Amino acid sequence: MTDNAAGEILADVHRGVGRILLNRPEALNALTTDMVLAIDRVLAEWEHARLSRVVLASTGPKAFCAGGDIRTIREHSLAGDAGASERFFASEYRLNARIAEYGVPVVSLIDGLCMGGGLGLSVHGGFRVVTERAVLAMPETAIGFFPDVGASYFLPRLPGAIGMYLGLTGHRLDAADALYTGLGTHFVPSHEFEAVGDALADHPDEPVDVVLSRLAGRSPVARSRLAAVRGDVDRAFGAPTLGEIEDRLGHLGTAWASSALAALESASPHSLDVTHDLLARGRQRTLRECLDAELALTRTLIRTPDFLEGVRAALVDKDRTPVWRPARQGRPRRGAESSQ
Repeated sequence: MTDNAAGEILADVHRGVGRILLNRPEALNALTTDMVLAIDRVLAEWEHARLSRVVLASTGPKAFCAGGDIRTIREHSLAGDAGASERFFASEYRLNARIAEYGVPVVSLIDGLCMGGGLGLSVHGGFRVVTERAVLAMPETAIGFFPDVGASYFLPRLPGAIGMYLGLTGHRLDAADALYTGLGTHFVPSHEFEAVGDALADHPDEPVDVVLSRLAGRSPVARSRLAAVRGDVDRAFGAPTLGEIEDRLGHLGTAWASSALAALESASPHSLDVTHDLLARGRQRTLRECLDAELALTRTLIRTPDFLEGVRAALVDKDRTPVWRPARQGRPRRGAESSQ
């Protein structure tokens, strides 16, 4: 394999299948600007090759990709280096668009964590294979940020109000939930994962779906916990405003509703406002329009006190006790909107 980005990206072509491996295991494959540029460069070069498909995977079992290297973005903000942050987000979103528009099928093999930027790498491709160890999430509101990497495009297109629920709360999906929502397309047990690339190479003329379905183990989708509360998800998170979402959760009074409400109450109020508006508008936008809107948001949001504080609490000091700016600023508390 060819080393890129100081060995953090490994790439080669094996019997007509392009393979890109994320190789930063000590950081759970958190994406740096150099890694993003390396992946984009490889994909650009392969556009002129005779490939049957491209596979994205990780060299380690703990994570496919835990997201962008957001600690470094915070450091850029504190140093006043807006240009460095702009380069990262612009490069990342350009890569997301390239994957979505790529000329051959892109197959992501998700074993372990897949969060934030990891979903940006995988969801825009046509096929997302998950194992029993897969964990998917967009947890950005908990760090004072918002679901980006095209999430304002793909989350609103999930069934019902699931996308709004995932974007606001950062709820973690296991393999069963990922398959239920469609964020995962196929299930292959982890012990069979190594066979996926060879199977794709062995059958270049067969549809990818057929090859993957042949490898699939017994799907865990019937055990989806999200499916069990789907009615409540749609009822609560289909509300038109944040205040009404909280009001409906409060009236449900179930364990799931209490957990969802706690997630909202612990998140950055500013991030919730931004995210709700972004996802509400996303359904009527193209992917590129969504990415443009997200890029514009990053320019201001990464300098806000909530972003600096959220990343500090989650990733720097790791005390998990962020102190947000005054809660509910500019937004009535639960039930207040429905009483007006």
